[in-house]
Amino acid sequence: MLVAEAGDSEPGPARALHGAGRPAQRTGSSGRVLVLNASYEPINVCTVRRAAVLLLKNRAEILEEGDWSLHAESITLARPVVIRLLVYVRIPRDAHRRKITRRAVFARDRWTCQYCGHERGNLTVDHVVPRSKGGRSTWDNIVACCAPCNRRKGDRLPVQANMAPARKPKAPSATIFIHVATPTIPAAWEQYLVAA
Repeated sequence: MLVAEAGDSEPGPARALHGAGRPAQRTGSSGRVLVLNASYEPINVCTVRRAAVLLLKNRAEILEEGDWSLHAESITLARPVVIRLLVYVRIPRDAHRRKITRRAVFARDRWTCQYCGHERGNLTVDHVVPRSKGGRSTWDNIVACCAPCNRRKGDRLPVQANMAPARKPKAPSATIFIHVATPTIPAAWEQYLVAA
């Protein structure tokens, strides 16, 4: 039986759906479904259970399906991997409103220090213009930074530290949040995700 998504208490056949020929629990991206707007723009990642509810309520269609099926007493449904909403959902275009998280900054900057260019396991975030000098916590003032570069730059402006970010920071594309929502991107999703 699929585990209910938090806050999702849909009655009916979706509750009885379960995967045939699969382990009781799946981990990683196998339990995630890419959700596209009616315009084919990626907008979200959801659970298989939530995708099944959208499909059963005729609010979405399956574009890509998995190797196994979902079964209930009276229906069988292909395991959705990518679904498309049938009605366009207006998404705010102001990415500055999206919550800034460390993972989103790291994903936007391709998990690379913006000062030295090395990929490091010990990434931090750095305010290009330090907060003590009036810098704000906005997308265009925060970059991924390795710990050594963060210590070296300290509480100085880029000009004072002779350290400028490799790329000018800016609000990320919506697809960055898809990368943040799931640890690995299934091959079936890649054609729908435009490079940031």
